[in-house]
Amino acid sequence: MTSSTSQQVTGRQVYLFALAAAIMVANIYYSQPLLAVIGRSFGVEPANAGYMVTLTQLGYGLGVLFIVPLGDGVDRRKLASYMLAACVVTLVGTALSPTFLTFAVMQLLMGMTACATMVVIPYVASRSPEEVRGRRVGMVITGLLLGILLARTVSGLVAELVGWRWMYVFAAMGVATLWFGLRRTMVSDVQTAPVHYLGLMRSIVALFREERAVRHRSFYCLLGMGSFSALWTGLTLHLASAPYHFSSATIGLFGLVGAAGALSAGYAGRLADRGLVSLLTGGLATMLAASWLLMAVGGHSIPLLIAGILTLDVAAMGLQVVHQSVLYKLTTNAQSRITSIFVTSGFVGMPIGSALSSLAFAHLGWQGVCIVGGGMPVLLLLHWLWTRIRRRETSDERSLRSVPDS
Repeated sequence: MTSSTSQQVTGRQVYLFALAAAIMVANIYYSQPLLAVIGRSFGVEPANAGYMVTLTQLGYGLGVLFIVPLGDGVDRRKLASYMLAACVVTLVGTALSPTFLTFAVMQLLMGMTACATMVVIPYVASRSPEEVRGRRVGMVITGLLLGILLARTVSGLVAELVGWRWMYVFAAMGVATLWFGLRRTMVSDVQTAPVHYLGLMRSIVALFREERAVRHRSFYCLLGMGSFSALWTGLTLHLASAPYHFSSATIGLFGLVGAAGALSAGYAGRLADRGLVSLLTGGLATMLAASWLLMAVGGHSIPLLIAGILTLDVAAMGLQVVHQSVLYKLTTNAQSRITSIFVTSGFVGMPIGSALSSLAFAHLGWQGVCIVGGGMPVLLLLHWLWTRIRRRETSDERSLRSVPDS
């Protein structure tokens, strides 16, 4: 295993790590507003091209599950460096892809290497004083959320101006620059014992079994991020079809609406710190479900769509902050592994959301997308209510057992 040296992350360095999170996670979202454009360039139907988003997100999830846990056992600086270098290679491969199959394989591999973001977050957490740890991790997560949302706007504009392949050339240049910046900023961990990869992986299973909060929050993350992904995959297909026929640049601009929602996620973290975690979970899940109802009613109304998108992003990003405010308080010795469990669940949910959204749009149009996206937060809300009822029943049983026989 490894231990951190006494050198801690400074407040100024946190901004670099937030930027790193944004740049790395953005790589897996550049394709979403470009589905129709990329599909046409390879002679693939737009609805089928939507499945490449699923591949990229699946790759990210695999990387988080099988690579990120190494952050609890090896030097995180070296691990991040190797992953960023590999990401540059896959981005160049994506830009040069001669066939759709090659493009899909590069996207899968790129997703696996782009999860270096989830090496950076535990690094910041482990090297921040306890009194500011939550705030600094929140800043990095905000960068990540902005990267997710603004990637669509950037890629839409770049594709409109110079073509979609140049988007991945520019992305490769950005990651290469980031590689130099992180190499200069991150400090190597001190290795105290040899790494046993299988032991790390077994401990992930043990953490999942032993920590009920990890199980519940990971399940909620799967549903919340699945609903989030269903929106951005389905919305691209919806806006590229009748009656809109928007260009990729116009579709990308809708990411600005989501970015506004992400900026409000910090308020959820402050409320969670005040002990309102359970109430926030139920309230934000209800808001997430309501956003889909709003978008279903306003499928052919841009103002209603924008209102629904903003509501959804506030709810989905707020839930992510609440979940992580719970999980990072569980232990300081397994942050990478807890991150792996939690984020893997989200990136299992996202390809599920993308795939179901593409399938629903192909058969039922926008209303089908709304059924898929809205069903996930409803399921989250039902599970949350069930756990609250069970907890109350258990509490009542304990109270009854404590009453002496008369």
